Amino acid sequence: MTEVNPQQVSTPKADETGKAKAHAAVATPPGGGPRFSLGAIGDIPHIGLVLALVILAAVGLVTVPDSFGTASNMVSILALAATIGVITVGATFVIIGGGIDLSVGAVMALASVWATTLATQEYGPWVMMICAILVGTGAGLLNGFLISYGRMVPFIATLAMLVAARGLAQRMSNRKTQLVGPDNQLIVDLSTTRVLGLPLLVYIFAVVVIIGWLILNRTTFGRRTYAVGGNPEAARLAGINVRRHTMMLYALSGFCCGIAAILIMARTTTGSSTHGDLYELDAIAAVIIGGTLLTGGRGTIVGAILGLLIFTVITNLFILNGLNTSDQLIAKGLIIVAAVLLQRRSLNAST
Repeated sequence: MTEVNPQQVSTPKADETGKAKAHAAVATPPGGGPRFSLGAIGDIPHIGLVLALVILAAVGLVTVPDSFGTASNMVSILALAATIGVITVGATFVIIGGGIDLSVGAVMALASVWATTLATQEYGPWVMMICAILVGTGAGLLNGFLISYGRMVPFIATLAMLVAARGLAQRMSNRKTQLVGPDNQLIVDLSTTRVLGLPLLVYIFAVVVIIGWLILNRTTFGRRTYAVGGNPEAARLAGINVRRHTMMLYALSGFCCGIAAILIMARTTTGSSTHGDLYELDAIAAVIIGGTLLTGGRGTIVGAILGLLIFTVITNLFILNGLNTSDQLIAKGLIIVAAVLLQRRSLNAST
């Protein structure tokens, strides 16, 4: 009779204990899961971001008092933030989920070009908008499929999409700017029509932010996003289909790129392969400054939007003060480095 090592036998009790641990890891992913609530404005990272915005506003009121504090300038800041802001919402989901998407600017450009071709414009503005969203979502799904099922590194897969989408946009438009036709004025109206002093595209941006916050903080999809980003193996053991969820995160990012393409068409009345240049860097930088960990598992939509507003106000101040664009890029680079260093210091202090 053969002896059986008790340590090699998996008992129901042990299995239940393992599953309970996995579920506990998912329920409380690294970083504490969804940290932001209605009272979370008291969190230190958000206070710091709000103070940074206040300081920037004070600088603007001192250096350019006649133009910075005007209502028209505030509207300009919000309109400028709207397009990148929608992309930032999608990027926040991807980064919290442990990924990265470098293709968002190029995907937005491709969606704008595809939606403004003569063949698409013949069907009217609603078909143009649907086309932009479908192109963006399709590109995001392809990114997600290559990463989840093709086992490609997110950096490489999305970098390849960046190059391919930009090249396809140039080929489709023959490197020319495509104008939104007069029959499709509805798209342009998103930028020109104002409600309570704000253009409609700002309200679209606000709706995307609210829906993104609700999904991330009040749904199973959001909890799974934190779980997958914080500990993919624990998420898998808890029954989450990590591959499918990762693919959906990139599809969501692409969907946001499609909406951003509609907004950029409204603002510029064009579709162009040059749209969205370096938008991926602005979006990722805004997410990082907002406190989202590059390694995944922690972050908030509110923090990312505050980070975006900081970048947008800095850009506005440089323009109003007539400063060089290259100096603006240097300043943004220094801010990103400082934000990452502060993240590392915070993580080291907590461990």
